[in-house]
Amino acid sequence: MSLYEENFPHMSPVWSRIFPIQAERAEGCYIYALDGKKYLDFTCGIGVTNTGHCHPKVVEAIREQAGLFLHAQANIVVHKPMLQLIEELRKVVHPSIDGFFFSNSGAEALEGAVKLARATTGKTNIIVFSGSFHGRTAGTMALTTSKTIYRSGYQPLPAGIFVTPYPYAFKLGMTEAQATEHCLGTLEELLLTQTSPAETAAILMEPVLGEGGYVVPPAEFMKGLRELCNRNGILLIFDEVQSGFGRTGKWFAQEHFGVVPDIMTVAKGIASGLPLSGVFSRLDLMKKWQTGSHGGTFGGNVVACAAGVATIRAMRDEDMPGNAAQRGIQLMTGLRKLQEEYPVIGDVRGLGLMIGTEFTVKGKPADKTVTKSVILACEEGGLLLLSCGTYDNVIRWIPPLVVTEAQINDGLGIFSAALKEAIKS
Repeated sequence: MSLYEENFPHMSPVWSRIFPIQAERAEGCYIYALDGKKYLDFTCGIGVTNTGHCHPKVVEAIREQAGLFLHAQANIVVHKPMLQLIEELRKVVHPSIDGFFFSNSGAEALEGAVKLARATTGKTNIIVFSGSFHGRTAGTMALTTSKTIYRSGYQPLPAGIFVTPYPYAFKLGMTEAQATEHCLGTLEELLLTQTSPAETAAILMEPVLGEGGYVVPPAEFMKGLRELCNRNGILLIFDEVQSGFGRTGKWFAQEHFGVVPDIMTVAKGIASGLPLSGVFSRLDLMKKWQTGSHGGTFGGNVVACAAGVATIRAMRDEDMPGNAAQRGIQLMTGLRKLQEEYPVIGDVRGLGLMIGTEFTVKGKPADKTVTKSVILACEEGGLLLLSCGTYDNVIRWIPPLVVTEAQINDGLGIFSAALKEAIKS
């Protein structure tokens, strides 16, 4: 029996299996399977390999650091890669964000951000948005509303979480101005009816909705949200786990709106595939966080931090955010041309290389079999894509930020052929 036949049956089935690919290696925008087939990877390991697979500068940094230190626990010693990472981060985050804590995963970062907000305000409640995804730990399941599968069977979950509508204009059937007015009004009402400002520590938001459907909020909503938080003494937390590190054509999605949070979380693209995440905030807030009340054995691992330093430097040196902006325009233009040919594509939206194509039928979400059939047809053609959205009716496009014009065209060509095969138009 082969290694696969002998051991695959022992992998926990709690992992969903999207594709039957046995991968051997990856480079740049491609994954190479054991059977020799090459796939154009527009999944990025769910938005992780922003610098492309095995970027040589990142690989070099990992190899060098592995020979010096594999584990240097942050409570015990201060290691150089973490200090270098902070130095690089201070160049790309807003100047007011000057306090940094590191952990391993996005969910851990979200748990940390909520703890920071509660600890520093002395208040308990958190407001989240419908369609949000923040993780699968007990605390982050309570914050997540994109699909019941992430919560079902695990309740009761931690209390003190309240949900308000995301300004998803397409879904609401509204203009952006109408969605802004409606959602800000609903949020104001929530503060009058369910959780008062006196007990609300923070409002937590993805500045581009991720798992919930790749939705870009109106800029006026974001400005109104910041003003509402200021007026009511509520902290604003941005979850930039998926939208950060060049994904939207800027270092962080918040930059598109000119709105700065009090706390932000990052993960995914920060270290090109090594487990690293962060809670970033104003240092004056961090100083109110009681020493020893939060931590972690592996958080800010020395090899992962070295990879993070190399990732940020490569992104800056090669202007990957700029390439994401240019290639995003190209991809969006191509998808909107296909939308004219295939009306089942109800909406095309996004920022940079974080783009969603939503499938609808008669104004309602298309059955998820439609998106699944398109994704499987793309896989047959050598293109890997993922779905998202509450109804699984959105295909998300998250290519590496090093993707070329020719590779975008290749992806669009495979997608077009898949639409023709799956939709039978």
